[in-house]
Amino acid sequence: MRRRAMLAAAGSLAAAITIPTGRAFAAQTVGPVLDHRIEKTYDGRSYTDLSAQVAAVRGLTSGTILATCRTTSRNLAMTLLSASNPADPSSEVFFGLAGGALQFVVRDKASVKVNRLTRTMYDDGEWHTFAVTVSAGGTTFHADGRPVLTLANTAFFSAVSGMASVNVGRNVDSTSPGGEWFYTGGIRRVSVYDRVLTQAELQAESARVDVADFGTISTILNSDTPANWVITGDSITHGALYTYGWRSYAEHFQERVRWELGKTKNSDFVVDTGVSGSTTNDLVAVFSQRVTAFTPRVVSIMLGTNDVATAAIGRAVYRANLVRLVDAVRALPGGVIPILQTPNAVDLTRWSNRTALGDYAETMREVAQAEGVVLIDHHTHWLASNGGSAPTRLLADGLHPDQRGHLFLAHKMIKDLRIFDPGSRVCSLTIP
Repeated sequence: MRRRAMLAAAGSLAAAITIPTGRAFAAQTVGPVLDHRIEKTYDGRSYTDLSAQVAAVRGLTSGTILATCRTTSRNLAMTLLSASNPADPSSEVFFGLAGGALQFVVRDKASVKVNRLTRTMYDDGEWHTFAVTVSAGGTTFHADGRPVLTLANTAFFSAVSGMASVNVGRNVDSTSPGGEWFYTGGIRRVSVYDRVLTQAELQAESARVDVADFGTISTILNSDTPANWVITGDSITHGALYTYGWRSYAEHFQERVRWELGKTKNSDFVVDTGVSGSTTNDLVAVFSQRVTAFTPRVVSIMLGTNDVATAAIGRAVYRANLVRLVDAVRALPGGVIPILQTPNAVDLTRWSNRTALGDYAETMREVAQAEGVVLIDHHTHWLASNGGSAPTRLLADGLHPDQRGHLFLAHKMIKDLRIFDPGSRVCSLTIP
């Protein structure tokens, strides 16, 4: 099942953020030309009319739109900022969310200049800061201080004729004089600049700043350029035996990325190189076979369940191995991105030789923090879901996740990478 957008998405990818050309026939200002900083909760009917400030944005050929917000629902279209011609249909600059994805639209009299959504989604109820920057070099979407999608399109406010209406929380045109695409959730700020903000400036204005690797992963997901994903680990990643014929977490992730996200010709490949019984020592020894050979763009590593039961691998060795593996991933050609995933919690009443597994999970958290690595913390998630103990309902033998446990792992991975859509078959799947 493929995700549907409010409008047909269009646009091609460019390579980098570019320097702006500025506002037409005017010197650039340092601060915003429009700056609405009143925090308000919008209920799907309310809005803020800023039409008195339309002259500040009407002539912009380049610049930045920035918004800090959080959602309380998932709607087909929710406006953060719209600047439109209320006398015509389909003549607006729209910046907002569509089904959880970030969307930027420029249309003039129904002629689409740009219309693109991210595949990454942000309707998680958390505060985020989004921006779109436009210059003669293209358009870039930013989320939480990181670029996540770049297009060749250059249309901005000046592309819309007869612009007379500016609103936070709704769009207005001749077919919807009372408004449409209303927002539900909180908006703290909406601003427009007549220049492209630098990444440092965007980060300074953001409610939160993602690690750089997270931004790169988002860019990979939003790009139409093919990417190979390697997911490696031990028997849990392997999905051996205890999935009982159901998909492993890696296979659920593959379905989400390769099919449901709708990338061109389903060209991202997900390779599972998990091997039953593996430790970090093993992966270090055969890294070229299990990782390098597949020319990855992203490498996920989930190891520790066997390390903790191996006398030769104390926490110091485990830590050193993780750092070595992260360095080895980053040393691969093309700027490969590592992901660390803590192992799931286990039933310690049945597996007393894994009593220190929580300590090893903490070591992985420390490495991820020190190395700036994206972390998917299953161990904490599993314990939190069951009052502090391992949820045995998700374990086949007290250690290996069963088919339900693998789905639980997959949903956590998908949510943490911001590609969770409750309307998708993978994300809505339940196993009786």
